[in-house]
Amino acid sequence: MGTHGDRPPLRAIRAAWTADRLTVYQAFRPEIAEPAARTGRFGPGFSLDRMTWIKPSFLWMMGRSGWASKPGQERVLAIDIARDGFHWALAHACLSTFDAAVHGTLDAWKRRLDESPVRVQWDPERDITLRALPWRSIQVGLSGEAAARYTREWILAIRDVTALAHAVRDRVAKGDQAGAQSLLPIERPYHAPPEVIEQLGMSPEGPPVGRFPAT
Repeated sequence: MGTHGDRPPLRAIRAAWTADRLTVYQAFRPEIAEPAARTGRFGPGFSLDRMTWIKPSFLWMMGRSGWASKPGQERVLAIDIARDGFHWALAHACLSTFDAAVHGTLDAWKRRLDESPVRVQWDPERDITLRALPWRSIQVGLSGEAAARYTREWILAIRDVTALAHAVRDRVAKGDQAGAQSLLPIERPYHAPPEVIEQLGMSPEGPPVGRFPAT
């Protein structure tokens, strides 16, 4: 993978994706998740008044939700979104913390932060036992216009993958890491355009993938 040998780049997007869609994960209470999985849309209980975070990494979501066991995160959803929507989110994103190498000055970062409906965080990726790894995966926070577009335009399908989370957890608990690994969604590098790589402090890896609408 790139010039890093067997080790992934420090900051990169890895996801399950196809020509037109990309899978992200969220965890909710059953009363939110179950109707969403049934109807393919978020309904009562899902609020657009606060930032909603989407994560392309299945194992990061497992770490965050404790294999779908933490209060309020008992159901994990796999949400297929349009790649154009994901691209829009990246183009309108700002890092959630100041990075001098990216923003230059604190004032420039604050201006970008105030203008952006999307936040990006780079969190340590997890291995099959949920230990933190030395490279990071993207977490994307959507608010305002971005959250509205997500719920009304970008979502193509919603699946409840809680049973999968528990199946992977159970194999890990039995010491069957190879079996657990075989159940995981296949996530592969997703290369962003140069302007987004710079804007989000990503590791420069390979050519852009697909079309990138900036507006």
